[in-house]
Amino acid sequence: MNTIAVVVNGDSMWPTLRHGDTFDALVYSGQEINIGEIIVFRDPTHTSRICVKRVLHIKPNGLFVEGDNPDPTASTDSHNYGLVSFDLLIGMKR
Repeated sequence: MNTIAVVVNGDSMWPTLRHGDTFDALVYSGQEINIGEIIVFRDPTHTSRICVKRVLHIKPNGLFVEGDNPDPTASTDSHNYGLVSFDLLIGMKR
């Protein structure tokens, strides 16, 4: 199983992940994704930007994701850009 190291940039996943934390992500290759998992994906609005969020809902055409930070202004997520399509997935936190 291939993994990548991910460095957290920002506070959208606080308190679970803090700015500067590093974690290993299993490279996505079509495996099942579950509600509650933390995923790594390309931002749907700026595909050069990489995001880390938690999966809240799984739909046939994509994932609804949200940051863990209780401050609603601390995370740009599916509330802003809608569903994340499966082709934007990079990995899942191990």
